[in-house]
Amino acid sequence: MREFLPPSPARVVDIGGGPGRYSLTLARQGYRVTLVDLSRACLDLAKRKAIENRLSLDGYVHARATDLRELPDEFFDVSLLMGPLYHLTLEEDRKLAVSETKRILKPNGLIFASVITRYAPIRWTARYEPASSYHLEFVKKVMDTGAWKGAGEAYRFGRADCYFARPSEIKPLMEEQGFETLAIVGCESAVSMVDEKVNELSGELFDLWVDINYRMGKDTDAHGASEHLFYVGRKAKK
Repeated sequence: MREFLPPSPARVVDIGGGPGRYSLTLARQGYRVTLVDLSRACLDLAKRKAIENRLSLDGYVHARATDLRELPDEFFDVSLLMGPLYHLTLEEDRKLAVSETKRILKPNGLIFASVITRYAPIRWTARYEPASSYHLEFVKKVMDTGAWKGAGEAYRFGRADCYFARPSEIKPLMEEQGFETLAIVGCESAVSMVDEKVNELSGELFDLWVDINYRMGKDTDAHGASEHLFYVGRKAKK
């Protein structure tokens, strides 16, 4: 984000930001942040955390990513869509969330979005539950449709509905809704699931691995090896 963020105090909207981890971090850096979430409990938690840390957000809005009618047109410099796209199982809802995000951004405004890749649950199951018939059925369903409707004893993602995107889906989704792609980065990249020893490092060695991972994360050939993809786009001119 630091590579693309405009200087503070730019206006940021954190859509589906839950308890405000990104919102509070950016507020601490001087940005004017509005947090949006469909969970009132998460919004209340974010308010408490803001008070505890002597921080202030511009607003706490109870809304869905697909319906941001409470937010004005072309008002924000930056939008974060860091969770909704992997909980909206219908394509039309994902398109609507991106379209609504575009509407509230100023001309040339930036979007930061994330998706979970289609291959994430396969890799997780192979590592942790390779002999589980339940998890293998889950993997088969995800491979076929990408969608998972949360159920009682559901996988590691619990009761939540989830959508697992193919890496090739994200750029068309964003550009069809009017964004210019600036970057797509695999967050975990090549060390995904084999990072225990790397995470034990510190100082220059750890920084070196971060740089290696970031550079490889930009390689589209490696995007399927990441659990999450991070998208950066600019609102295209009319």
